[in-house]
Amino acid sequence: MTDTSSVTWLTQEAHDRLTAELTELTTVGRSEIAAKIESARSEGDLKENGGYHAAREEQGKQEARIRQLEDLLRRAVVGEAPPDDGVVEPGMVVTATVAGDKMTFLVGSREVAEGTGLDVYSEKSPLGSAIIGRSAGEETSYEAPNGATIKVTIHEAKPFQL
Repeated sequence: MTDTSSVTWLTQEAHDRLTAELTELTTVGRSEIAAKIESARSEGDLKENGGYHAAREEQGKQEARIRQLEDLLRRAVVGEAPPDDGVVEPGMVVTATVAGDKMTFLVGSREVAEGTGLDVYSEKSPLGSAIIGRSAGEETSYEAPNGATIKVTIHEAKPFQL
């Protein structure tokens, strides 16, 4: 049986964008960082060489992003948006009243909604877990990390579209 708890749903467009970013980072990005490090290294004493340390820090951040993308793409399921049946599931944009505030957000991966300005909640988050499988008009609640009970009323759930 497949463990679906670690699967990330991605649109084909998001998958292609992330794959292109990974390719860019592992080819051009690594070459550029290596050149920066070599240039800074040639300036002499590494203990007091700010350019060298900055380039090494940039390299560390880039390698972390590469690992993140590789893991995400390895777990990704590429497919169509979920059906427009009003049931909350990954890939749905939900409008709900949460703790008295009306908000609209995506349930799923922030990689899918990159650049849209939408807030994103993982289906594994307390809010995401509480609303998965529920429909418009339903009320539920979840326990916040501080122990408070947060009430949620779902108004609408629509498939995410760019």
